[in-house]
Amino acid sequence: MVFLYDLCIWGYTFMIVLASLKNAKAKAWLTGRKNLLEKISQEINPNIRYTWFHFASLGEFEQGRSVIEHLKATKKDTHVLITFFSPSGYEIRKNYPLADHVFYLPSDTPAHAHEFVSLVNPVMAIFTKYEYWYHYFDELHKNQIPLYVISAIFRKKQPFFQFYGSLHRRMLQCVSHFFVQNEESKLLLQTLSINHVTVSGDTRFDRVAENASHPKSFDFIKSFCGEAQILVAGSTWPADEKLLAELIKQHPDWKLIIAPHEISEEKINALEVLFDNNSTIRYSALNTPQVAIRKFQYAILIIDNIGMLSSLYQYGCIAYIGGGFGSGIHNTLEAAAFGLPILFGPNYDKFQEAKDMIDLGAAFSIKNGSDFESVLDKIGVSPELVETCGYGKTAKAYVANNTGATARIIHHILGV
Repeated sequence: MVFLYDLCIWGYTFMIVLASLKNAKAKAWLTGRKNLLEKISQEINPNIRYTWFHFASLGEFEQGRSVIEHLKATKKDTHVLITFFSPSGYEIRKNYPLADHVFYLPSDTPAHAHEFVSLVNPVMAIFTKYEYWYHYFDELHKNQIPLYVISAIFRKKQPFFQFYGSLHRRMLQCVSHFFVQNEESKLLLQTLSINHVTVSGDTRFDRVAENASHPKSFDFIKSFCGEAQILVAGSTWPADEKLLAELIKQHPDWKLIIAPHEISEEKINALEVLFDNNSTIRYSALNTPQVAIRKFQYAILIIDNIGMLSSLYQYGCIAYIGGGFGSGIHNTLEAAAFGLPILFGPNYDKFQEAKDMIDLGAAFSIKNGSDFESVLDKIGVSPELVETCGYGKTAKAYVANNTGATARIIHHILGV
């Protein structure tokens, strides 16, 4: 089984090499790992034992960020080292101020894992949600370094619980303690005789609640919004965008703030064409004299950067979360924390918070434009009603009622 795993790692790397000839993200993945272990050896202090946090990407970082912040606040002499698997996490957070070092994760081979763990010599390792790397887990286990998995969530269909999942189960045996999101995950782990488990909840609730209580303010966006009804669409894909384009045509009195999942020049150009060039403005062009003169002409604001979305929901009356017509929806909790009713496509079954909010009546799944219109008619959202809208208030209460995971994790790890 280990041989097959190593073959998959090699095959994945080979596919990245091929993709890098045309794909900028794949190229960044490779470039960031060039001479990586040498770079790590030169930059870290061998006399320091770091607390190692690993994240797949930006979303997982935001999920675990509250743990970093509370750990640093509780134990001020903690030295933090962060690794990312994806460029979308590394490039945005490579200068994160609470980390001593931020690196890409070297690919998961026995040699890389051994050298990395030997160099860093972490006092503990904290992985988030779905990140399981066999050789890193094995190396930490052999060196008796505590390994924690936070905001973990398990489902029966995962390889851990299948007849062919022996290697995956070996990874689980390397974990010192699991902090899981729900009782179902705990029960599934117990079927494998894994009992070092705490149902702590999801740390994302803590992060989004904190963000909503102290959001960044953007004066130019506030000016763009004016008194209009605002739909904020986050992490959208082409299928979402086609739906939104039709909706805006039917509601010329609305304005749309859209933050696409991909922000390449080609992607932004395509969005401008889809939504009619004369009515769109990019965020990067918002603060210009030409826009100041014609600001009321624009109905669609395209966010052409990464990192702003979590604060943009403060300007909305309703939120649409992308990805539901593909592999799955993106972060719904950021919008919920601001008290917005939430819509998304049909593929949300893997996301407990989406199912919870649908059951509570705070979120709605749609399949087409007709569904979208029906929900809008039901909600009857207007700028004056955002604070009192029952659907939005339910969403905000759902977030507030599920905070506390970070404190539970820190209490267990540090005993404070």
